[in-house]
Amino acid sequence: MRGIITYMKRDFLKWTRGKVAVISALVMPAAWLVFVGLALPVKFTGNYLDFITPGILVMTMLSAGLSGGALLMFDKILGFLNKFLALPTPRGSILVGKILFITGRGLVQTTIILVIALLIGATLLSPVQYALTYLVLFLFGVLISAFATTIALYLDDHDSYSAFNTMISLPLFFTSSALMPYGVMPAWLATIAHFNPLSFAIDSVRDVTAGGFPTLPILVLLVLTSVVLAVCVQVFRRVTV
Repeated sequence: MRGIITYMKRDFLKWTRGKVAVISALVMPAAWLVFVGLALPVKFTGNYLDFITPGILVMTMLSAGLSGGALLMFDKILGFLNKFLALPTPRGSILVGKILFITGRGLVQTTIILVIALLIGATLLSPVQYALTYLVLFLFGVLISAFATTIALYLDDHDSYSAFNTMISLPLFFTSSALMPYGVMPAWLATIAHFNPLSFAIDSVRDVTAGGFPTLPILVLLVLTSVVLAVCVQVFRRVTV
């Protein structure tokens, strides 16, 4: 456990020292909240800001996860990974620490976005609802972090990973339930959105804000996270042999 905390602390210190990276990661989701959540005229809901906020929170976790996927690859390229592997801490601590850091960084960013949403008019929820929201975001963050790390380790090339990141980030967001409910989507888009992992997380947060408990979506996220984590561990073992 000490090794995991040490690796997480290293990455958090590195991240907070890059102030431009911290601020730039918040610009796009904050812009979506202000310019889309407040300005877009819609007829299917009375408060579009409340509707879109779960989607923006999940998008923030998606961006944090995809951008953090290359961290372990950079450690390998720069030679840090070999030095870590020579330390007496278990090798698995490196992978777990990296995934938890990426997820934790995403949760910090979503907290800031959530505060901005409240300041511009989103509905204030109960402590239990916020706790469940963070549970969903944590599960989704681990899922995306493990997935992105797996892809980055498999590709083993920054340019290829950047191209992959660009290729899937916006299509994943726009084919989810982030911007509109299933009922107003074209039939083909609604079908895709129902199977989009982002939709499971977004719908879960919306259920929580409506006072429900999204048992099935959370179970789906748990299963997906477990499968992706298992694959990530196997790829990491292959890379560190």
